Amino acid sequence: MPPRPSRSNAAAPTTPPADGASPWLSGALGEVGIGVARTDTFLGSRYRRIAKRRGKRRALVAVSNSVLTIAWHPLSDPDAHFHDLGAGFYESRLNKDRRTRTLMRQLEQLTGQQVTLGAAVA
Repeated sequence: MPPRPSRSNAAAPTTPPADGASPWLSGALGEVGIGVARTDTFLGSRYRRIAKRRGKRRALVAVSNSVLTIAWHPLSDPDAHFHDLGAGFYESRLNKDRRTRTLMRQLEQLTGQQVTLGAAVA
C-alpha cells in the first residue's frame, strides 16, 4: 500500500459546531454581547478585562454566556432581580498594597536591584 500524502493546513477540516447549539441564539447573543461591551457597566468592564488578555472573540463569548446566565435566572425564578455590580466592581476588589508589593518584587527579579518606593514629585 502506498503512503498517504500529508494534508496541508489549508485543506484541514474545520471543527464542527457544538452539538445542540442554536445558530440563531448564538448570533443574537453575539449581537447583544457587542452592544454590552460598549457600555459602562459590569458586563462592559468584564469584556474589556477579558479582551486585554484573551482576545476580543473569547471575551465576546464570555460576555454572551454571562448575558445568557443573567437572562436565565429571572426566567427560572420569578423572585430573582437583576442588580448590576457596576463598572468598578473588579477595581474595588483589588488590594492596592498587595498589588504594589507584587509589582515591586517582579521589578526586583527583573533588574536584580533593590527597589524602594517614594512619594511622587509633582
